[in-house]
Amino acid sequence: MGTNLGQRLMKISPVAIGVAHGRFQLFHRDHLKYLEAARARCRHLVIGITNPDPTLTRFDPADPGRSDQTRNPLTYYERYRVIKHALAAEGWDSAHFSLVPLPINFPELYQYYVPLSATFFLTIYDDWGQRKLEMFRSLGLQVEILWQRPLAAKGLTGTQVRQVMAAGGNWQELVPPGAAAMLEELDIPERLRPQARP
Repeated sequence: MGTNLGQRLMKISPVAIGVAHGRFQLFHRDHLKYLEAARARCRHLVIGITNPDPTLTRFDPADPGRSDQTRNPLTYYERYRVIKHALAAEGWDSAHFSLVPLPINFPELYQYYVPLSATFFLTIYDDWGQRKLEMFRSLGLQVEILWQRPLAAKGLTGTQVRQVMAAGGNWQELVPPGAAAMLEELDIPERLRPQARP
């Protein structure tokens, strides 16, 4: 009884502002599920696009590949357009979310990009998720873990979507419809396809 009441209270008492983040290289269906879970917990969701440019990307041993330029083929602007279009196609009201750059490896800069009084939403699958939790807590940020699962249960990854796209496969089924339309408009499939060739 008490647990059910607690769950009902959580559903009707969202926080004012939440922050969710990701590289979104490429924005896929599981990214959308994460953002939808975060949106359900706040009245306004700030979506931080990490690794916005090479100068705001730093190597971290908890996930050494994430700073590699080959794993970051889309610019900040392209990811902004893809996510904005995808969320609009899903019926999101633009008054209730913002898209901003977020240099995730530079905690000392967060204050210039996102409100530090917000609740920061995390999903944890690996060492990198734990590392971000430590960084957020070291800054005294309010953190809510939406879910914590083993890496094998992570689901889709941007790497998988890029590989399918580069190979000329059916990548469209892996991304939200609005994202697929914008990726085509930006000619991203054609740009990535040569990477599949030896």
